[in-house]
Amino acid sequence: MKKLLLILLCLPLIGLGQTLIPDANFEQALINLGYDTGTPDGSVPTANINTVTILDVGGQNISDLTGIEAFTALTYLHCWSNQLTSLDVSQNTALTYLECDNNPLGNLNVNNNTALAWLQCGGNQLTTLDVSANTVLIGLDCGGNLLGNLDVSTNAALTTLYCEYNQLTSLDVSQNTALTTLYGTSNQLASLDVSQNISLTQLRCNNNQLTSLDLRNGNNTNFTDTLLSYNNPNLFCINVDNVSWSNVNWPVGYIDPQHYFSNNCANTPSWDCNNGVCNDPGTGNGQYSTVSACNTACGVSAIQEHSTNKELLKVQDLLGRETKGTKNEVLFYIYDDGTVEKRIVVE
Repeated sequence: MKKLLLILLCLPLIGLGQTLIPDANFEQALINLGYDTGTPDGSVPTANINTVTILDVGGQNISDLTGIEAFTALTYLHCWSNQLTSLDVSQNTALTYLECDNNPLGNLNVNNNTALAWLQCGGNQLTTLDVSANTVLIGLDCGGNLLGNLDVSTNAALTTLYCEYNQLTSLDVSQNTALTTLYGTSNQLASLDVSQNISLTQLRCNNNQLTSLDLRNGNNTNFTDTLLSYNNPNLFCINVDNVSWSNVNWPVGYIDPQHYFSNNCANTPSWDCNNGVCNDPGTGNGQYSTVSACNTACGVSAIQEHSTNKELLKVQDLLGRETKGTKNEVLFYIYDDGTVEKRIVVE
């Protein structure tokens, strides 16, 4: 009965070309912008708003944007830093830019907004976000939500993706070949592969749970902002285009001390220090990229390192003659890895 009464009360407004605006703060914002006059009375003239293309009502303490559906020509909507728990822009099909960040939004449906090029919805309470219909999307900022999954496989035009401070356990950006900026800081990512993102210039994937990171996109030198991958304690080997270049341009401070670079981590031997002994755990899984680095960390002496990890081929004297060695004589110990150790045993 109450719903029927509300409909009957609204009919005169519709008949008079008025749009219902139940939130007084929203109407006051429209009055301040010149789309209504007087004091808030629950409605605005539809003719005053149905041709508006840009609307900025950010920071106005608005909790309900009912009436936004009458802004049928709207292309830019800024409603950031309000008290919105829901937002319906299904009638705003011309929308190309939506900025609704820093609200307590629990749900956002942009399936009808196929012209949307930029979506800024960070700092909300979103647990899901469907952008599959937004195929011309260039920029997406959904950081600071509660997202456990994010599918951007249909967003081939995407150049900027901010998805930091969520609960993402995986992220597939293999279809986003135009991507230049990717911020995935502070999620729960176990692996990240940006080898298809040949235009990438900025990558931040620190504070995750990475065990695998592949940066081999053929254009590592395009990075204008330093790679940040620190606080991934279980990440050791990082796949890169050029090891020497990466060592110079991505030094410790931007990466964890145990990180090292390789052209192919799957085939790169590595070592772990266990109870003072260096062991080879396989390829690409160890904490140290060289046995010498492992020995240093383990506290293994140079002589122990030679005897433990290198095979002695022969011993020569100063004249190059092979000998078993005598005391008070300079001797050269030659190992199978090409290293030579000079020793003298004093009586």
